[in-house]
Amino acid sequence: MRTRPRLSIRSLLTGLAVVAMTAASTLTVNAAPAQAAACNGYVGLTFDDGPSTNTPALLNALKQNGLRATMFNQGQNAAANPSQVRAQVDAGMWVANHSYTHPHLTQLSQAQIDSEISRTQQAIANAGGGTPKLFRPPYGETNSTVKSVAAKYGLTEIIWDVDSQDWNGASTDAIVQAAARLTDGQIMLMHDWSANALAAIPRIAQGLASRGLCAGMISPGTGRAVAPDGGGTGGGGTGSCTATLSAGQQWSDRYNLNVSVSGSSNWTVTMNVPSPAKILSTWNISASYPSAQVLTAKPNGSGNNWGVTIQHNGNRAWPTVSCTAT
Repeated sequence: MRTRPRLSIRSLLTGLAVVAMTAASTLTVNAAPAQAAACNGYVGLTFDDGPSTNTPALLNALKQNGLRATMFNQGQNAAANPSQVRAQVDAGMWVANHSYTHPHLTQLSQAQIDSEISRTQQAIANAGGGTPKLFRPPYGETNSTVKSVAAKYGLTEIIWDVDSQDWNGASTDAIVQAAARLTDGQIMLMHDWSANALAAIPRIAQGLASRGLCAGMISPGTGRAVAPDGGGTGGGGTGSCTATLSAGQQWSDRYNLNVSVSGSSNWTVTMNVPSPAKILSTWNISASYPSAQVLTAKPNGSGNNWGVTIQHNGNRAWPTVSCTAT
């Protein structure tokens, strides 16, 4: 009867070392994260009629999928749910004006239109949402009087390019298909209260990423979707600064992001990491973690350039960042 030759301990250890070295070298050559390149364009995701009891779930879904959106709030809802207005800002969203009671503005007098818009500006500011710079008339109905009153308050009127039809009972599949029509600079209409829009968010995020598109802010100057400037409201906070992300080294299970802050040397950057990704390490900052998916970064004397290592855990969407000068 033949027996297998016995391996010495030295031979066994040598073999294990070779396997380990091979695995380590493989780690550095696998594909980079799907979004480890600059965005090829930006789209504006918008949600009307909030805030409400549905807002926490909406914000959670957006954050988990690395998306930012513009929230066109009704003034009466902002007054009734001030904590949710603040939650929108804290989640990195932009807060905008959608009238106070959602009437047909084109059927109102100029004084009534003024009341609808001005009370909403005040309600959002009182709730901690900053002073909105964007206005969406209910139902998309507008005329020269509506436009002139909006302009009086420094508001840019925003309609939409793609209607999700969530308000009309569109299915989750149909909403995802609508998002697939978005092109660079365009804006999509959805609603805070829509369960189907909420369910569509992960697939919307995947679809945008596959086309090299990122969720951006709506420019008050052009009314088009553009790269985020780092601010949450365009009017809130104590000062202005911008945090810009760029790709660093990549591995199969993790990647580095470089962050550059401009506009201030005293700043706080909030980074929302899409679940289930997590931050493994940071450099050149004082870091704290208000929650498992949120990093708060402050200067530590090493300048305005810093970075993070993120373990993606299957979600390769980049985190979102907002910057406040202090």
